[in-house]
Amino acid sequence: MLLKLLSLFAALLLASACATDPEGQSSASGKGSSKTATTSSAGSSGTTTTTASPAVSTPTPGSAEEFITIGDRVYFDFDKSGIRADAVSTLNDQAAWLNKYPGVTVLIEGHCDERGTREYNLALGERRANSVREYLVSRGVSMNRIEIISYGKERPEVLGSNESAWQQNRRGVTLVKNASSS
Repeated sequence: MLLKLLSLFAALLLASACATDPEGQSSASGKGSSKTATTSSAGSSGTTTTTASPAVSTPTPGSAEEFITIGDRVYFDFDKSGIRADAVSTLNDQAAWLNKYPGVTVLIEGHCDERGTREYNLALGERRANSVREYLVSRGVSMNRIEIISYGKERPEVLGSNESAWQQNRRGVTLVKNASSS
């Protein structure tokens, strides 16, 4: 009996996940949910044709969404906090964006892979976040606009105990705290 109830619940859940928004409604996420309707009359027959086309959405200038499009994260080598060569372009783009929007403040998160003690990884994550902050400051961003935090190994991006997962978890992530209209 319990199995039948669970199966019924799963089927209802699946059906509700496949449901679409009624025409003219948009989802709460705001991503790709705008619809543009065009109506045309077909002569005197009274037939009306309505077509919907998705609107292309571009991020608002100076917004967190726009910042993510330039790249919000850089990666580090094992047990290192130095900026890698492949991170320089992303950090230059971040600095240029932050210099363009001087009213924006950011939080830089330092992350590590699962290896090492909690305390060691918290310290390493802080060194990584500091490296990103120092690089941005060297490119003209005011230190007053940048906060840092270390999560060590507490917030992995990818679960797993292999080199692929570890590489993605050794990162510095820059998050927009507040966006301004300046």
